[in-house]
Amino acid sequence: MSDDSRSSLSGGRTAAVIPAAGRGVRLGPGAPKALRALNGTPMLIHAARAMAASRAVSLVVVVAPPDGAAEVKALLDTHALPERTDFLVVPGGDSRQESVKYGLDALTPGIDIVLVHDAARPLVPVDTVDAVIEAVRDGAPAVVPALPLADTVKQVEPASEPGMPEPVVATPERARLRAVQTPQGFGRATLVRARETVTDNVTDDASMVEQLGE
Repeated sequence: MSDDSRSSLSGGRTAAVIPAAGRGVRLGPGAPKALRALNGTPMLIHAARAMAASRAVSLVVVVAPPDGAAEVKALLDTHALPERTDFLVVPGGDSRQESVKYGLDALTPGIDIVLVHDAARPLVPVDTVDAVIEAVRDGAPAVVPALPLADTVKQVEPASEPGMPEPVVATPERARLRAVQTPQGFGRATLVRARETVTDNVTDDASMVEQLGE
């Protein structure tokens, strides 16, 4: 990144996009995953508060289920949130990638740094949020918080049929592997360019920037 680009980011505003349109199949049937309660409060509220806890975040965009924007807005309105932060709810799409796109499309002018945060990670510390923002301001095109793996990981050959054994083909060195967390941070222009360029089905936004070679 050039010095000019770094300078523009250092003076820009930061927004967080929280895709919360998923149905939460892994948690079983019922309410969308982001609306499940944790200690009596929906995970989405915890996640929104976590992003707004950073004084660098001036806007939080919540991407609701396609037919649930009114419900999510009402939910935000009934919980205490920092007044210094603006909150916006937009309907999402059928996939996470589509929902993040709708969140980006809703960003206001003057936003130069974008955080993408999973609502299913409600308890991220504000120090982590601030560290991601600071790393982007310092010139990193994409930043992902990560944790060392505690378990041994095996690379396998996928089974030819469901229920069949999966042969182990390798054991990656655990010290070189990390479990990626959120929020992931980006320069807004970098993330938009990645989404316009990379069309493969990737699991997160950082993978798109990675494929750009930045």
